[in-house]
Amino acid sequence: MTSTKKTGSGLTRRQTLRMMAAGGAIGMVAPNLLGKPAFAQTPPSEPTGRIVVGLSQEPTVFNPLMPHIETDDGVAFSLFDALFRITPDGEIVPNLATEVPTIDNGGLSEDGLEWRIKLRDDVKWHDGEPFTAEDVKFTLELIVDPDFRAWRTTGHDLVRDIEVVSPTEIKWRMEEPFAPYLSFLTETFILPEHILGQAEDPNEAPFNQAPVGTGAFKWDSRQPGDNLSLVANPDYHGDGPYIEQLVFKYIPDMTVLYTQFRSGEIDLVGQAYITPDNYEEAKGLDGRVVTLVPRGTLESIYLNQALPVFQDKAVREALYYAIDRQSIIDILYFGVPKPAETFMPETSAYYNPDLPEQEFDLDKARSILDEAGWVPGSDGIREKDGMRLTFSNSTTTGAHLREQTQQFLQQTFAEIGAEMTIENLPPAVMWGDFWGQSQFESTMVGITYLIGSDPDVTNRFHSKAIAAKNGSGSNNAQYSNPKVDELLEEGAQTFDVERRKEIYKEVQAIIRDDLPFLPLFRYTNVYGRKEGLEGFEPNPNTRTESSHAALWYWG
Repeated sequence: MTSTKKTGSGLTRRQTLRMMAAGGAIGMVAPNLLGKPAFAQTPPSEPTGRIVVGLSQEPTVFNPLMPHIETDDGVAFSLFDALFRITPDGEIVPNLATEVPTIDNGGLSEDGLEWRIKLRDDVKWHDGEPFTAEDVKFTLELIVDPDFRAWRTTGHDLVRDIEVVSPTEIKWRMEEPFAPYLSFLTETFILPEHILGQAEDPNEAPFNQAPVGTGAFKWDSRQPGDNLSLVANPDYHGDGPYIEQLVFKYIPDMTVLYTQFRSGEIDLVGQAYITPDNYEEAKGLDGRVVTLVPRGTLESIYLNQALPVFQDKAVREALYYAIDRQSIIDILYFGVPKPAETFMPETSAYYNPDLPEQEFDLDKARSILDEAGWVPGSDGIREKDGMRLTFSNSTTTGAHLREQTQQFLQQTFAEIGAEMTIENLPPAVMWGDFWGQSQFESTMVGITYLIGSDPDVTNRFHSKAIAAKNGSGSNNAQYSNPKVDELLEEGAQTFDVERRKEIYKEVQAIIRDDLPFLPLFRYTNVYGRKEGLEGFEPNPNTRTESSHAALWYWG
């Protein structure tokens, strides 16, 4: 018998599951975009030409299931495929799968626990071996292998009883309902069982430095510290690729990155894009297309909650009052980004618009510290119970606007009796264990918190997601709040959209009050590419500009 039980929103369980299968973010789902984007030119019949993407950080992790940063994603999306893909408008569409599972097509049970995925039969690995359901099973099992250093296991750790029905069909059971799982699967890249399954230690396998995928491009070569080259996969199962070679060029100095775009040495500016101080000049350059693209990424001062000085909420509150955020945005960033109070993008249906707005008030900051017992010492730096109010802040060397922001904050923090030292590092060091294992004291960092468009942020804020405490996730601030844990667990098991809105709005309110990070602004990225580079379309639901480089071509 088909259940028509109503949820709290007045929708049937069937309707809410349909919404989950469509992407889970009401208001962010668009019409079907399975076809090619409507661009002015016609793609070539055979791959031709080369596109050079300039990056300010070097991709260094090539097994996409292992801990990595955003610049690694452009390479991963080009080399590998997931079961599904998320479009720029938030719709989940098939990739290695032939259809998105729903109740109607038999892919999902009404309670969301039984999953059945049908796979394409025309996919080959880059070495010519056929892709099958065995590869999907291997990938899902590898992620939760306790000996494997997985980037995140949330959701995957609920998968049970994986069964290969046939080479083109796989099914499994979820231990409990997990509403975000479909979105998670859009970034779960499938790896080859016939290669990694034979490795003695997948963490150290040669595959991780010369990967084999099913994606539109194949591994070519890498010059550490300089560039990484991919070449067209002529056997690709999807649209494209339309270019012969895709090069990611590493340019750590943001000023040099822009200069090379201006001179034509790079064709497209990837992360961290054109800095806002160069926007006015860039948009007037001949032969260049420069656009502003709002993103969900939040720039903030991340505070390591394991540091004793940050365990005092008064310190976190005082520091936030001591940030002249509007001046940073207006003067250093030329008014391009927008202030924000939460990790949730404003475009999300789960955004909480009622959070208190930050105020710049040095007197208030001093008063908070006075009341909390932080007393200025002989050098002006406050102390409490023998502990000085001092900490370091780190970000990547060569990011000149961040460095200027650090210097500005250093001065204003000193006015309230807080000493912030600056200890910046090269990107490869900064975003290695220093970041992933929470070895920093505080950082200036931009983070995209959502996976796809689902509002679940378990990976960033649940106490079990602290990698430095043997958890699996990216809770690098080592933030822990039992109420947030409880809400995240409820939200992940809830299919009622209205209830999920309540849950994630409350999560935002608690985190805004706790201040494990001090929000600065929401990114508005300055995208730049050469005129004639067609097929490029920013996707706010991924962390990279290169999420669908298969469609790029020269027109």
